[in-house]
Amino acid sequence: MSDYFQKHVGYNSIVHVIGGIGIGILITSPIINPHPVRWGLALLGLSLLGHLYALISKK
Repeated sequence: MSDYFQKHVGYNSIVHVIGGIGIGILITSPIINPHPVRWGLALLGLSLLGHLYALISKK
């Protein structure tokens, strides 16, 4: 997986920024409305799917 992320730096950045935003929304959930947990978990899910794609990809 690290080989994929080293070759695709832009994809690496996007996946990790989305994950960071998801974690940030979950941490600040009392401040951000509506449905902060839904948004946070959705963004974390997208980040995990991005990691799974990099893991499965055998390029």
